[in-house]
This record gives sequence, structure tokens and C-alpha cells, in this order.
Amino acid sequence: MQMDERKRRILRAIIDDYILTGIPVGSRTISKKYETGLSSATIRNEMSDLEELGFLDQPHVSAGRVPSAKAYRLYVDSLLQSGVIPDDSAESVLGHFSGRIHQMEDVIDHAARVLSSLTQYTAVVLSPNGLEPRLQTIQLVPVSIGSALVVIVTDQGVIRDSVIRISPEMDGDTLYAISRTLTNELKGCTLSDACKVLPELIRRMEGNDEVLRGLYGYFTEGQQASRSPHVAVGGTSNMLSYPEYSDVDKARSFLSLMETRDKLAEIVRGNGELAFTVRIGPETGVPEMADCSIITATYSTRGGQQGTIGVIGPTRMRYSRVISILNMMGHQLTDMFNGEDENNPSRNQE
Repeated sequence: MQMDERKRRILRAIIDDYILTGIPVGSRTISKKYETGLSSATIRNEMSDLEELGFLDQPHVSAGRVPSAKAYRLYVDSLLQSGVIPDDSAESVLGHFSGRIHQMEDVIDHAARVLSSLTQYTAVVLSPNGLEPRLQTIQLVPVSIGSALVVIVTDQGVIRDSVIRISPEMDGDTLYAISRTLTNELKGCTLSDACKVLPELIRRMEGNDEVLRGLYGYFTEGQQASRSPHVAVGGTSNMLSYPEYSDVDKARSFLSLMETRDKLAEIVRGNGELAFTVRIGPETGVPEMADCSIITATYSTRGGQQGTIGVIGPTRMRYSRVISILNMMGHQLTDMFNGEDENNPSRNQE
């Protein structure tokens, strides 16, 4: 028995209907709602064949059929191979990034919230991994007596800021001079390099010890944070609105997994070298996600580092829309971190 074009059309109609309703699909539904040109009896026979081929499951004897993981795999592969992915998400994605966002962590957190809002599924966004960011400029700006704002721009086009303690006698001109010296001395250094160089600078730049020691503590914290990706999760509770997770134990297991950031990052990262990955049901390799699909995409920074954005939803998720949104989001984040967007953080320093 082979998978001919008629069976493909019927299977596509079943998947589309089940994604929309979440209700097992019968032959009469397909006959009435979709222009197949086939009788209910013919559709019923084809559905029996599709079940025998492993593309449909029948939850109950009297119920209609539901797509299997094998069916969703065929469906998704057909979408990606045809390239017919609706691009109706462009305006909605761009509209959510109209504000100015400075720090990478803020961008990541915001992206997770936007993804979960647009898809109504659970979103996971990982910061880039790979080489440490390299320093481009360091600015010290007085904010009050005895404190200054440190603004650091890296080669990823990302601004990091923090407030450190300084001598009450230091004015803006002094901080500006220190900023120029630090930028000249540390430009191109990673945070690890900067931590090695700063002790020597502390000895050389007498009278500025307090500022430099504050920077040393800030660089040390940043170095430790950069060793593991920042993991942002949005819309965790969205999954609980789907019947697949109405079971209390299943919901509890899923929510518990969402709290385990390291494991979640490992799951979502997957084959991060690919533009898109779609893992369906058992393909996730995670028991808690047996009824889930994970779609991920990548984005890159100016320094060549790569991050991951992903959406977790039920296996009957709206694949074409999710892929479209991830595609737009990936391009938007890449543009932001490469200075090709007016909202790029590196363009908004003041």
C-alpha cells in the first residue's frame, strides 16, 4: 500500500481540522468541510488505509481519527520543502520591537514574551554561546555623589550597564578621562582578559583605585555569567489551556521541566547549527514532552555567536504560523545584534 496524492489530501485535511479543533476527525467532517470531491464512504476507506500506514490513530472505537507523530512529520516536511510559509507575522513581530532595549538579557526576555504572546504557546529564548564578547567602549557617567554608571559596549552590539561606587570628589571630567584610558587599554579584550589586566591598571592609575576595583568586581561577575546562556521562558502556563495537558500529573511534570533552566537549554538548543528544527512528540527524546512539538530557529550576533529561539506547543500546533513567526523573529534579533536595525542597542547609547 502506497501513500498516493489522494491519501495526502485527506491526511492534510484531517491535520488541518484537528489543529483547529482538537477533536478527533471523522469522514463526514472531511466530506462536509473540505472540497475533496469524495464521498464519506471513500474517505472512510482511505482513512482506514492511513491508519494502517501509521499516519492516523483512533483514540476510541467510536471516535474519529487523530494524526500520529508520523503524520505531523510528513506535514511539516511538506511545508518546509515547498517553502509555502505564510509571512503574516512580519508586522506583528516588528511592532513588538519598536522600543529601545539596551541589555542582551532584556532583549532575550522581551523576545520570549513576544513569542509566547504571538503564538499562545510556550517560548524559550537562549542567549548566544561561543566566544566571550569583546569590549569596544567603556564609559563612566556620574549619576550621584559617590556613584557612577558604567556603560559597556561589546562587539555583539550589546550595552551592559551597572552602578559602581566612586570617590565623592570625582567629577564628570575625571570620569571621562578614566573612560578614555580604559577604552584604549581594554578595547578588544574579553571580560576574562580585562580581569587579568585590571590589577596592573590599578597599580598604574593611582588615585582611581575605587573606580577600578568596582570595575573589577563587575567584570568578574560578567565573566561568570557569560559562561552559561541566559534562558528566558515565556507563556509557560499557555500549555495548560490545551486538553493535552488537562491531566494534573502531566501538567505538573511539564511545569517542573520548565523550571529546570539548564536541562531546558540543552533540549531547546538541539541541532542549533540548523536554520530550523522541528521535533515532534517522541522525537524530542523527553518523556515530559511526549505530546509536544518543539520548533527552533537561530539568530546570530556581530561577533559570530549564535543564539536559539524556540516554541513548545502541543503536537497539533499551528506549524506554518509558528515557523513564520520564528523566521521573522530570528531575522529581527540578528538585525538588532548586528546593527542593521534602528532599534539596535549599540545605536541607542547616550
